[in-house]
Amino acid sequence: MNQLQPSQQEPAKGRPPRPSRSLWRKRDFLLLWNGQNVSTLGTNLSTFALPLLVLALTHSPVQAGLLTAVRQLPYLLFSLPAGALIDRWNRKVVMIYCDLIRWLALGSVPLAFVLGDLTLLQLYSVAFLEGTGYVFFSLAQISALPQVASPEQLPQAYTLNTTTEYIGTLLGPTLGGFIVGLAPVVALGAGLAYLADCISYLVSLLSLLFIRTSFQMERTTPLPEKVALHKEIAEGLRFLWQQPLLRIMVVLTMAVNFLLSPVTLLIIVLAQRTLHIHVQTLGIILGAGGVGGVLGGIIAPWIRTRVRFGYVCIGSVFVWGGATLITALTSSPVFLAIGVGLSSLLWPIYGVILVTYRLSLTPDHLQGRVNSAFRFLSFGSEPLGAALGGFMVLPLGPRNVLILIAVGLVLGSIIAGCTPLRKA
Repeated sequence: MNQLQPSQQEPAKGRPPRPSRSLWRKRDFLLLWNGQNVSTLGTNLSTFALPLLVLALTHSPVQAGLLTAVRQLPYLLFSLPAGALIDRWNRKVVMIYCDLIRWLALGSVPLAFVLGDLTLLQLYSVAFLEGTGYVFFSLAQISALPQVASPEQLPQAYTLNTTTEYIGTLLGPTLGGFIVGLAPVVALGAGLAYLADCISYLVSLLSLLFIRTSFQMERTTPLPEKVALHKEIAEGLRFLWQQPLLRIMVVLTMAVNFLLSPVTLLIIVLAQRTLHIHVQTLGIILGAGGVGGVLGGIIAPWIRTRVRFGYVCIGSVFVWGGATLITALTSSPVFLAIGVGLSSLLWPIYGVILVTYRLSLTPDHLQGRVNSAFRFLSFGSEPLGAALGGFMVLPLGPRNVLILIAVGLVLGSIIAGCTPLRKA
């Protein structure tokens, strides 16, 4: 990677200019955002297709759970060093390379299927490469957000990013179910979904090439070349841990992600193995998460200005427990969709409050490290939860595992209510 070069687009003192234009008039933000609209849609297509493809090839929910865990494993392995390296490197170049790698990796799946050479080992490799690219790309993107949006625009910018993710969640499973349902066999339809995701990464890459704004502030002092990486990582962890509310929120988010990470797989197994729901109906059910996420993104700024953020965080965890319990107990596709939609409604509300607070509190030269430290601790629990959920579904069944998750979430909200977060 290229070492970070001083920006020629920022003022000499290294502070971004105060924008006078609306966020909707900022060309570079719109290029970044629209590129991610397409990429996020593609990602949701392949995310929907992955467990269906594995179940079609192996008939094993355990393998589907392990593949989901492998895609999330890079959070545990690379989040901390990635944050430190992103503070050294050119963030835009990092994002371009990540899109290029994911474009090639995802494109190999439909190619191997057509040639008759698709193997489980290749799917594991692609899942790992895609997850690694996502770790670096997403850390660079969120660290760059303060450079394409002013401080007062950060809540709106992050809300738009989050809403984009849920638009993808809305359209991705629905479109994915339609694509998979059109093919004569599930494996072929899943391969087509991977091809669509491959194309979406190319669109994202092209949008980055047209962005003129630097993705980091000009450094007033040169970055030391020989500082040990572990010392830079420790600086980000130390800053995060010294903020009392961030410390509580990262532990809470870690528990929530651990518990919720296998839920989509459990719903797919429940729908296909127990309720015998058609794949296109399943796509609509999972697409309800997009509806909930978009609605959550719309109301998140309103809630942020009117409700204490401690109440929002604790209340969100409690309601997640209730939504998971709905999916566990129902046999109706409608109530499955309600549970999925309600769960997704909460993520942008929770995320806007948490991320805006973190971005506003963190100096630019620490953005990559602090964001990576938070994600390492919070998202690093996801592969453990996904793998454990996959193993538990065989002896216990999807309903019982979902009930255990719901109980864990309710208990988590009660414990969080006994911390200083309640008064925040």
